[in-house]
Amino acid sequence: MAKETMITYLDSYLNKKIPDYELALDWDTRNRSFEIAFRIYGENKGQIEIDDVDGVASEEEIIEFEDAILLVDPDKSTYDDDDFLAVIPYEGKKGMKKSELTAVVDYLKDVIEEGQSDLLDFLADDNDEAIFEMNWDDAAFKALIKPADSSYLPYPSY
Repeated sequence: MAKETMITYLDSYLNKKIPDYELALDWDTRNRSFEIAFRIYGENKGQIEIDDVDGVASEEEIIEFEDAILLVDPDKSTYDDDDFLAVIPYEGKKGMKKSELTAVVDYLKDVIEEGQSDLLDFLADDNDEAIFEMNWDDAAFKALIKPADSSYLPYPSY
């Protein structure tokens, strides 16, 4: 049996823990990063005009929102914090503690579910000043890390 790595664990646990949402796990070997992207959808029943973050207006019946978190090697990865909901470092070739990866997925599930609910509330709101955004609370994420399992899952070899 092949040794479990960050990517194999993430792939397996994401599919087990968050089966009801559209997810994509992308390993960028050149940047030494892992992107976990997700999409949520909401029905724009009134087909109100909604401006996205870039100022592009849409009146589509179904609104799609996509965001991502990024796991990075702080010494080798390049990225822009503003492009991601959260950026979480790991320890190079050593990888990341299994308990931390578990907490990433567990908290991501909570964030996606709350985001889905907030998106539906936003679409039902008649307030022209309403803003929809998702939030990653680092303290809440870190509170989910269970210190019992401190074993590391290594960065995968290619």
